Amino acid sequence: MKESRILIADDDETLCYLLKEELVNEGYIVEVVYDGKEALELLRKRYYDVLLLDLEMREVHGEKVLAYVKDNHPTLQVIVLTAKSDIRTAIDCIKQGAYDFITKPYEFGQLCVTIERALELKDLLIKNKILSSKISQTPPNTIIGESDAVKKVLKLAERAAKSESNVLLEGDTGTGKELFAEFIHKNSHRANKPFVAINCASLPDQLIESELFGYEKGAFTDAKSSKQGLVEIASGGTLFLDEIGELSLTLQPKLLRFLENGEFRRVGGIANLSSNVRVIGATNKNLMEEAEKKNFRRDLLFRLNVITLTIPPLRERDGDVLLLAEYFLQKKSPVRSVKKLSPEAKRDLLAYHFPGNVRELEHIIERAIIFAEGDTISTKDLAVPSADHYSTIGIEPIDPTTPLEDVVKNHIKQVLEHNNWNREKTAHTLGISLKTLYSKIIKYNLK
Repeated sequence: MKESRILIADDDETLCYLLKEELVNEGYIVEVVYDGKEALELLRKRYYDVLLLDLEMREVHGEKVLAYVKDNHPTLQVIVLTAKSDIRTAIDCIKQGAYDFITKPYEFGQLCVTIERALELKDLLIKNKILSSKISQTPPNTIIGESDAVKKVLKLAERAAKSESNVLLEGDTGTGKELFAEFIHKNSHRANKPFVAINCASLPDQLIESELFGYEKGAFTDAKSSKQGLVEIASGGTLFLDEIGELSLTLQPKLLRFLENGEFRRVGGIANLSSNVRVIGATNKNLMEEAEKKNFRRDLLFRLNVITLTIPPLRERDGDVLLLAEYFLQKKSPVRSVKKLSPEAKRDLLAYHFPGNVRELEHIIERAIIFAEGDTISTKDLAVPSADHYSTIGIEPIDPTTPLEDVVKNHIKQVLEHNNWNREKTAHTLGISLKTLYSKIIKYNLK
């Protein structure tokens, strides 16, 4: 909980000086203001975890500051410090959103306990926001793999985790880029702070901007109250931007500004706010090529790829296919009847090219568990596409010598044709979003 940011707003300068010294000694980052107007100015610019607020202050009363916090910073915990011991005042403050009410003089030990509990509540509120929005979907906790290719990337990821630099993860769809992003987060000093993820391809531009940076009350028709963005919710932690290559040219300069100085504006707002997050981006595109085509800002790319890690496709991870298959069998099978692969099924898995990478393997195993009648999964249950299978449905098998770009283009075209150009069904089959599929159709001029 230490290294949390605390703002003290109190017109008693002697008390503020002593309180700040004690809290700094406890490991907190502390700032002090002596009236409500200054408190409001700082709250519009910076992010805090706890506000220690006096009610009777010059110019702007503490209750107005409390009302502002309730409307604009719902996860900021306010502890009211006042010389008044009126129980009605205490009840009113709690109703307005204060975490607690402490009368002066107070025991410093009691105040520290209250601060710690307020921070615990704040973390719970943030976790609830992440889960309820369903934007952050926590990937599995362990990266499965013993191949040299995976060990090499993990070693680089461990070194990258110790730095504060932004990271760009490159790799094909389904290779597990979000899993590596969480690995970096968990091995960094930000591990006890939020890991927040958003898929830039799954939402329209306006929604992405409001999700990232939040919005002010009245910014649009349904904005009946202000909302914190993910950059605020993730403050102190890590923000993972998946499919960042799909971010529009309209939003790219706003993200660039945030990466440069940590400042941003909520949609409909005029005040500059700040947040300290580490950004990890992920893409299945070659962003340098996209920059050459003017589809991606070169300056944003250079801000993102301070450290670039390339996640290997499954076909380059010698020895990991059966290891991963066994992991998914344990994970997906009923607890008391874990199924196993027959020797023929293992052979088919080892012979397959896996254009959909680890995600495709997971889906193949999950489907096989459902359809296998006994406790052993056969070749028939596995239904791994073979050369015969491809010819049956009219899709050519993949030649490992074919350039990757041509493989992607041809595969998308063939799946589209197989699905009679039903885009929703094709996107589901390929494991990508509709927005990504449309961009591929335009990129490859598929008709």
